[in-house]
Amino acid sequence: MLPADYYLPGADRTPANTATVRSVYIIGPDKKVRLTMTYPMSVGRNFAEILRALDAVQATDGAPIATPANWVPGQDVIVALSLNDKAAAERFGDLDIRLPYLRYAKAPK
Repeated sequence: MLPADYYLPGADRTPANTATVRSVYIIGPDKKVRLTMTYPMSVGRNFAEILRALDAVQATDGAPIATPANWVPGQDVIVALSLNDKAAAERFGDLDIRLPYLRYAKAPK
């Protein structure tokens, strides 16, 4: 619970005592939220990052893969652990196995 003297903005609300946040939502055709990004008022939004994230959401939709940080379309993806090595190699071709739990493959088309 909030303390009794907690300030709740009312008619005297000004930018000095409130803070705006900017949020970006990507909602899929199934009406489920696929991605949220929230930026504070003092930070500009990076539209290139929003488009990169949208590309990553679309690339991983329904596929047992994940995208690494700073991934851009065309780069290798990470194969999910739900596929064993044999099934992953059949589905994605040659694997770059860096660790038993970190297997890279060419991004599916």
